[in-house]
Amino acid sequence: MAAIARWAVVIACAAAAAGCSGMPEKRAFEYTRDMTYSLAYDSYAPNPVTRDGLTLQRPVRGTIARGHVPLHYAATPEDAERAGRELNNPIAPTPRTAADGKALFGIYCVVCHGAEGAGDGPLVPKIPNPPAYSSARVRAMPAGRIFHVITYGSGRMPSYASQLPVTD
Repeated sequence: MAAIARWAVVIACAAAAAGCSGMPEKRAFEYTRDMTYSLAYDSYAPNPVTRDGLTLQRPVRGTIARGHVPLHYAATPEDAERAGRELNNPIAPTPRTAADGKALFGIYCVVCHGAEGAGDGPLVPKIPNPPAYSSARVRAMPAGRIFHVITYGSGRMPSYASQLPVTD
């Protein structure tokens, strides 16, 4: 029995050694030929099928990327005023939205505006004081204007558009 096992190991090793090739550039048996040789064009390769000869095509006019909400406002004071007139907060105030807002405030706003929104955050000694939320100017801001400021920034405040989705 031990001799049979020894011969089986020798035959298995010989088969494994025979499977190795000294020519790595020569392909062996291909069982997924369509994955080895792609029929698709590379994105930036010339393409004889398309009218302009390019593989990568521009999206159709008016196309909106999935998950993207287009904003038709520029980062200008005029558009900030326009956003204040045209945009309203579609989210109803509930305990859940208040808790979510408090969590986001703690992540993004506290560092400058302070825990109570008084403009006394830990960065204030290094930068001019941001406006306090209790000031008459901020309290008079419409929701659309606040949305514009958060999205595009204002003064020394940077844009938070990449960190906060429009729905927040």
